[in-house]
Amino acid sequence: MSSIKTIFGIILALLVISCEGPQGPPGFDGRDGIDGQDGVNILGKVLEIEGTFSADNDYSILYEFPQTVEVFDSDVVLVYLLFDQTEDSNGDPVDIWRLLPQTRILDQGLLQYNYDFTFLDVSIFLEADFDLTTLLPGDTDNQVFRIAVVPAEFASDPSLDLSNIEAVMGRMEISPNEIPQIALD
Repeated sequence: MSSIKTIFGIILALLVISCEGPQGPPGFDGRDGIDGQDGVNILGKVLEIEGTFSADNDYSILYEFPQTVEVFDSDVVLVYLLFDQTEDSNGDPVDIWRLLPQTRILDQGLLQYNYDFTFLDVSIFLEADFDLTTLLPGDTDNQVFRIAVVPAEFASDPSLDLSNIEAVMGRMEISPNEIPQIALD
């Protein structure tokens, strides 16, 4: 019985030894590089939408993110209202954007542009302490909004003024001519 075990052990040892090939040539040692700063991977996106608030849509605008815009549960969605326009020293128009929520004092009372979001959509809506049907077209028709989708770690950076759309777009390296414009009407 012990001779069978010995023969079996020798065969097993030969099989294990025979599975190894010749050792390859040694590789060259590379030089160590200079350590760089850790970066932040910002996959943010900015979209511009235009829509009209009315009694038919319950004074709300719903924008569903297309499949080309990936929004994660941890992302922060910021919405800015095109509040006004002015001119620079050359006479060129300059947009004035305000971060929502934005409250306006009107003759009828207080009007607030507000929003909520999920990773699927953004709902922009009007809230007021008066009857919304009394609003003038300038407060409801063809309203323009910029929607910025930014990662949470980016939005939590205390050095960034989130109320300034130009600062947010600058940090995400997005220029105004790269922003898709979408009419919802």
